[in-house]
Amino acid sequence: MKWFIASDIHGSALYTRQLLDAFTRENADRLIILGDILYHGPRNDLPDGYAPKEVIELLNNIKDKILAVRGNCDTEVDQMVLSFPVLADYAILPIGDRLVYMTHGHVYNLSKLPPLSDGDILLHGHTHVPANIVENGVRYLNPGSVSIPKENSPHSYMTLENGVFLWKDLSSGDIYKEFTQEA
Repeated sequence: MKWFIASDIHGSALYTRQLLDAFTRENADRLIILGDILYHGPRNDLPDGYAPKEVIELLNNIKDKILAVRGNCDTEVDQMVLSFPVLADYAILPIGDRLVYMTHGHVYNLSKLPPLSDGDILLHGHTHVPANIVENGVRYLNPGSVSIPKENSPHSYMTLENGVFLWKDLSSGDIYKEFTQEA
């Protein structure tokens, strides 16, 4: 199964369309969204193409392919308009004998780890900065942000297939970082 991993859409219809184009281009089976779907939050400027109602329609059209976790900008009112669950704080994906703990990053992150074992992966967004870091035996991966990248990073996403994580530029699909999870 091929997973397409994105985070921090923040209500941008422009970048949601690019995300869905990339999802189709990748021929991925499922879309994982690591939170902050509709609202831009008080600390961020409005992203280009800010149109949450369009984002709702675009994502609801592929609701059966989405696994989402709640970000710090996601609320119960968002769940009223989105046709897929968005209020879970985390999801767990087993890969071989390791676990991938998927969350947004505002509660659990490198400073406050969830219950993980050596070799497990903490996958979250929130910072808007792509990452591949190992600390305390846990690997932290971040796909960056779809709509509001920070620290001169590209608008980006990740794919996961056969234990290989690839960071890709949203518009071109070019790979700029890779990590292979050993079983």
